[in-house]
Amino acid sequence: MQLPTARGRISAALIDVLSGRAAKLPAFARFDGEEDLHLTLFVCYELAYRGWDGVDDRWEWDPGMLRLRTAAENRFLGSLYDLVGEPPAGADPAAVPAALAEIVEADDGPGLSGYLRGRATYDQFREFVTHRSVYHLREADPHSWALPRIGGRAKAALVEIQTDEYGGGVERRMHQELFKSTMSWFDLDLAYGAYVDSVGAPTLAVNNLMSLFGMHRRRRGMILGHLAAYEMTSSLPNRSYANGLRRLGGDADATAFYDEHVEADAVHEQIAAHDLCGSFAAAEPALAGDVLFGARCALAVDSLWAGSILDTWNAGASSLRDHTVEPVLAG
Repeated sequence: MQLPTARGRISAALIDVLSGRAAKLPAFARFDGEEDLHLTLFVCYELAYRGWDGVDDRWEWDPGMLRLRTAAENRFLGSLYDLVGEPPAGADPAAVPAALAEIVEADDGPGLSGYLRGRATYDQFREFVTHRSVYHLREADPHSWALPRIGGRAKAALVEIQTDEYGGGVERRMHQELFKSTMSWFDLDLAYGAYVDSVGAPTLAVNNLMSLFGMHRRRRGMILGHLAAYEMTSSLPNRSYANGLRRLGGDADATAFYDEHVEADAVHEQIAAHDLCGSFAAAEPALAGDVLFGARCALAVDSLWAGSILDTWNAGASSLRDHTVEPVLAG
């Protein structure tokens, strides 16, 4: 993946160092807004995933890089505390599955799935797929960070969920691969990370949230709660996405990714709430509040992202930042 275009002073300084145009990372992280912050975080985090073209892998653990990443993470965490509050102290471990269900039931985010099912144009749906490609082309990877950090029944439950995400060991059934069929139907670039420059801070924040939780052992409860929220709220929206694609003429290959999630996540919902998060909270009761915090953050950040897209569409504008994804007229 090519290094993206900077969006402020800090991301510019970071990209200049990684590309060899500068020698030192910035000493102070004074971000030029959310775009600068979240691009900086995304660039830092990607060093621990598949990396950047031409960038030395040793940057992943460079002390200066970690200092910059920590400063950006602290800024992001502060915004999460403002959004959903801090992790609740003294949460009842036995009540975690029921509390997760209450969090999901109370979620009243923007109706993006309904819009895509019944109203979205071909170009709007194509934009939606473009946004989601940043995550879906590495789907399940951020949550897999938790595997070596937990044990017992919770670990077995996470393996069960992740096995489905990775297609049961069959490459073409991996969810990352299934999504490429959807992208192909829209004539989009299938390269990993091809559209990072095209999406705004809300999309990057959705992805950064998973890395913020998943890449830190001390936040292992949060990444499990995040996964549970995703699994518990996935089945119905994915049915809407599939039906919206069929409305636009999408064939079986185009809808396979969404159809797969309708079936798989209906099963994963109970595994995630009870076997994964319930068992984890019982084994590590001090982290029960972190599980609930992770779930709340997942839904809240996704809600902000969905709202940002709907706002631009309702205003008659594109939700993408640039023109790397040219409009395509249907039919």
